[in-house]
Amino acid sequence: MIQMIKDVFRYWDLLWNLVARDLKIRYRGSILGFLWTILTPLFMAVIYIVFLRMLAGRGVVIQYEDIIIGVFAWQFTVQCVNAGLNCVTGNSSLVKKVFFPRIILPLSVSVTGLINFLLTLLVQWVLVAILLMMKGTFLEAATLWVPLMSLYQLLFNFSLALLVAAANVYFRDTQHIVNLLMSAWFFMSPVMYPLSLVEAVARSHPWIAQVYLLNPMTVIITGYRAMQVPGVSFPWTMTSVVGLLIPLVILWIAYVVFQRSQRYFSDML
Repeated sequence: MIQMIKDVFRYWDLLWNLVARDLKIRYRGSILGFLWTILTPLFMAVIYIVFLRMLAGRGVVIQYEDIIIGVFAWQFTVQCVNAGLNCVTGNSSLVKKVFFPRIILPLSVSVTGLINFLLTLLVQWVLVAILLMMKGTFLEAATLWVPLMSLYQLLFNFSLALLVAAANVYFRDTQHIVNLLMSAWFFMSPVMYPLSLVEAVARSHPWIAQVYLLNPMTVIITGYRAMQVPGVSFPWTMTSVVGLLIPLVILWIAYVVFQRSQRYFSDML
């Protein structure tokens, strides 16, 4: 890990050139351009709200701000994973001809995702603030800590990008497998619903709610909501602390796996 930090500082210019390139070409030729970064999670949030309203009926209270926060956070991870899948295979000529730490590639797409997420936060805060004001409340002061939380999520997203990037070089079916796993993971994470709903459903079996906290996206999304929405508290338990530490363990494993597998990238591409 220390070597990775040294490589990042040594190849700082390359990293930012790759990030700038990704930001420029992501929506090249698109009429709306960067607005798609904002419109995509908003469109998804509207669909989920309408779907839940139809499914649950008018008697069930749906916290729209929870859905918006959850969808924006989820999209941050999805963008990093999808970009990570092709960050090595999509730069085969660069990998074959130029010597540089290959870990720069998944890091660059993760940083690009972070920049997009931080920019969309401005829109998210406006929407959440409006929804809360309609209820007579306001954003929590801890909202200012959300960018710091996003750095923690960046580490987790980076670890996932490392794993899928290495796997996709060796197994080209990785993209299809990842898409299936991401769909299942979406419903197993509190994107469309709050953690309190899981705790209510699992009231007779509290251990289920505790195991649910081992999902890194559970603690990340719940953390975002606790920072911004009044009345939402983070469940500080031994399980939730383990859930917060799991991304760091995954990052170490992903780094080791990527470093060992990257030796043969040129041969496999």
